[in-house]
Amino acid sequence: MLNILQALYLWEHSKEINSIKEKAAEHFVISAKLDPHNPNAFRYLGDYYSQVSLDSTRALKCYQRALSLLPNDSYIGESICDLLDKEGKESLEIAVCREASEKSPRAFWAFRRLGYLQVYQKKYSEAVQNLQHAIRGYPTSADLWEALGLAYQQLGMLTAAIKSYGRAIELEDSRVFALIESGNIFLMLGSFSKGVEQFQDALRISPQNVAAHYGLASGLLSLSKECINSGAFKWGSSLLEEASETAMASTTLTGNISSLWKLHGDIQLTYAKSYSWMDEKQGLQDDELAFTNSILTWQKTCFSAAVLASRSYQRALHLAPWQANIYIDIGIAVDAMCSLKEKEINNLYALQLPEKMTLGGLFLEGYNDEFWVALGCLSLDAALKQHALIRSLQLDVSLASAWAYLGKLYKKEGDKRLAQEAFDRARSIDPSLALPWAGMSADSYTREIKVDEAYECCLRAVQIMPIADYQIGLANLALLSGNLTSSQVFGAVRQALQRAPHYPESYNLNGLVYEARHEYLTASVFYRLARCAICASEKGSNSRLRDISVNLSRSLCKAGNAVDAIVECENLKKEGLLDSKGLQIYAFSLWQLGKNELVLSAVRTLASSVLSLEKTSVPGCISFICRLLYYISGKESAIKSIMKMPKDLFQSSKVSFVLSAIHALDQRNQLDSVVSSSRCFVVSPAEITGMHILIALGKLVKHGSENCLAIQNGVNHLRKTLHMYPNSGLIRNLLIYLLLCNREWNSIHLATRCLVVCDSDYQKEEDFRSPIEILGAAAVACYSGGNHSDKLSLPTCRGQCLSGHEAIQRLQKWLRQEPWNKSARYLLILNYLQKAREQRFPRHLCILLERLTSVALSDQFHSKRDQYQKFHYHIGWIGLKYMESQYKLQSVSPGIELNFEECSKEIRYSWHMWMAVFDMVKGLIAISSQDYLQAEEFLSQSCSFASDESCLFLCHGAICIELAKLQCDSHFLSLALKSLKKAKGTSPAPLPFVSLLLAQVEGSFGSETKWENNLQLEWFEILFPVN
Repeated sequence: MLNILQALYLWEHSKEINSIKEKAAEHFVISAKLDPHNPNAFRYLGDYYSQVSLDSTRALKCYQRALSLLPNDSYIGESICDLLDKEGKESLEIAVCREASEKSPRAFWAFRRLGYLQVYQKKYSEAVQNLQHAIRGYPTSADLWEALGLAYQQLGMLTAAIKSYGRAIELEDSRVFALIESGNIFLMLGSFSKGVEQFQDALRISPQNVAAHYGLASGLLSLSKECINSGAFKWGSSLLEEASETAMASTTLTGNISSLWKLHGDIQLTYAKSYSWMDEKQGLQDDELAFTNSILTWQKTCFSAAVLASRSYQRALHLAPWQANIYIDIGIAVDAMCSLKEKEINNLYALQLPEKMTLGGLFLEGYNDEFWVALGCLSLDAALKQHALIRSLQLDVSLASAWAYLGKLYKKEGDKRLAQEAFDRARSIDPSLALPWAGMSADSYTREIKVDEAYECCLRAVQIMPIADYQIGLANLALLSGNLTSSQVFGAVRQALQRAPHYPESYNLNGLVYEARHEYLTASVFYRLARCAICASEKGSNSRLRDISVNLSRSLCKAGNAVDAIVECENLKKEGLLDSKGLQIYAFSLWQLGKNELVLSAVRTLASSVLSLEKTSVPGCISFICRLLYYISGKESAIKSIMKMPKDLFQSSKVSFVLSAIHALDQRNQLDSVVSSSRCFVVSPAEITGMHILIALGKLVKHGSENCLAIQNGVNHLRKTLHMYPNSGLIRNLLIYLLLCNREWNSIHLATRCLVVCDSDYQKEEDFRSPIEILGAAAVACYSGGNHSDKLSLPTCRGQCLSGHEAIQRLQKWLRQEPWNKSARYLLILNYLQKAREQRFPRHLCILLERLTSVALSDQFHSKRDQYQKFHYHIGWIGLKYMESQYKLQSVSPGIELNFEECSKEIRYSWHMWMAVFDMVKGLIAISSQDYLQAEEFLSQSCSFASDESCLFLCHGAICIELAKLQCDSHFLSLALKSLKKAKGTSPAPLPFVSLLLAQVEGSFGSETKWENNLQLEWFEILFPVN
């Protein structure tokens, strides 16, 4: 023990004097001999031999002896491993670490060293286990976490790798390697914004790091593509500009790396293909020169980017001429340059350069099937295109892109059958490829598919790859299928305009979309821009100019600018381009200005050209003539003109609708034969239901009086039609609407029986109530005197439908979809009020009602109501009568009663019910003023009008009992007995208090048995209510 202490003293105070260390070593040797199990002696001897005498063999033996005695000592373990590492004995180093780790699970240094070595040897699965164990001993070691992240990354466990790298960065925020690798992983996972943040952090720590520059530029490129595909062109362009600056900065740091120049080329090429035209519609439509300059500026910017891309690719090729894919990139960049400068590049060599560069890539890698596809796309020769695509399929028959481009080639050559087969093959191999779906939509006539199916196929193509050609095709199909108002079409044409401003069709389709959305002034701006684009392209034909000018005049006419519309039409007329469509717009615009003589002259010109029109254009022209004659000359004159027309012109459903509409207003039925013959051309289900609706409306007019429509006649016709077409929502909606306007007593119940509420019924059709609105109103309209709960109900209404819970759920959904809708909120409040009344106003429903009502009242439009208006409905006069008595208003009873009687003249089927309600209200008013005799008189009249309403008889019986008590008259008891028995017999369910009142009357007559039976019945009904 004394020897080891002396040795330690000498070793620690040697101050690098070798003679003293030699003396210390002698003492260590003596100590080791005296105590061979003391690890410290062997440890310091190892230090002496390794640091002083430089005898590595003896040092290793001493360290090994010390490590065998104390395997947990990290100093000993690291020292022996450092010696082995210097001598290049990696296998022995691993053996030492493995032996120490097997001896002691707390030899964390061994697990750490072994993990590092296994990462170096790319044994990542074993390294993960050892590094995880080492972290238990060194949880704050950033190196361990970083090494573990690398191992996870190489094993493909990317989420675990991100977490490990993140822990390393938390422990030491200057870990550039962890930041760069985690950024690369985020890019691989598609989290481009997070990846960009990681690379930016790495550059802040190490501004000269080339890998960080490369990763940041790659991340910005990927993020920009994501933005461009979502339509954020400005943001995408700004990201590409930043990416280009970053890539150029990396080339200044080291300009001899091929991948950096290739990345810069990729960025510039993407910029050239996606740079958006910043349209400033205001003013450009009136200044053709400014518009042309705007387009030229856009083309110049895109062309410059393509030139820079080509130069960067050439620089990359100079550094790595063996990289075959760079040849293809140069070909694509040159092709982009040629497409942007078609007018200026007429050199055949320049046009063939993309093809030659692609051949250069194939010279290096002739087995690459994708290079053959690139040749097929870039070549100008059709035979070479076909050869290249077929060659790529010989290399890989399942290459979907080759089949797709082959189908495109066959379609261009006119071979529709082969094109169809190629597109079908491509779509079956890879459904995520856009071109086959676009080709399928373009072959709609060959395939004999419906326009809606073609539209869906093109929409799929646009969703996969939103390029301008597909988007323009989608808008054209939307025009044919009636989907122009779709938000998807709107977004597509807006993006097409940004990416292809030199296409006149982009502006024309934007105008059509805005016109379909009733934004006519904006549509006219786009039509003018389309005309400017045609003039600027120098490829415009007279037919295209005519179509756009007709669209412009139509939008101006719809916008109420008839003067400018007439000017456009007259310009077309001077040039001899005014066709039948333009002539119709011209005549309609003149009619808007009241120039009827000129209108009739235009109509005569239009009528004279009908026989020379295409067959598809004749129905629209005839319909327009008939409608215009009706507006100008009146009904009789229009009917006479129609009778003179050839009957062959009426062979169309469109004309049949116009004739039926005029016929519906004619009391003399002069067009009966013409209309009957034309209706045989109404064949589709939608047209048939529309015609039945028109017939029903005609019956409203023809069978009605001067001031009143014959609603019941329309209801009867729609009922019959509904049996034939029970799934027609339009017929149901109109039938419900007419029933609600019928003012009959039972109309609300009939309306709810017709009601079919679907998820798509929350939007209200024009001039109709939505089904959900009717359901919500019906749930409270006739239930204010009764409950849905049988235990608490006073069921006096036979038509009551128990749909309150469903109504509340649907009203809640409606309010969530349209929180601004006052009707939805109002009906929801009423339904909750009904529910609260049924349950005797529980606290939670009262709180809910208070919240809903406070929100409704916070709106100024809810808190303010219009002044008193004239009532046109019976319930209004009844309510006014009740308010007069309740609030002691100045007596206006004669006026109220006269108006009620006047209003009652329009009632045909439920006059007696409304009279019964009015008399009941007068009776209740008399009761409140304690005039029981008059109350009995009013209630008796009410019972005579409605002999099957139990509630009225109950009220009459109760007031008669009260009169019998006050006047001691048995006559009133007899009346009470009669009314109460009638109430009990007519009630659809047992009424409360009826049996109790009957017992009281029977007891007054001395009938003890009946008195007892009625009391027992009352108690039985209370204890065992009927469900």
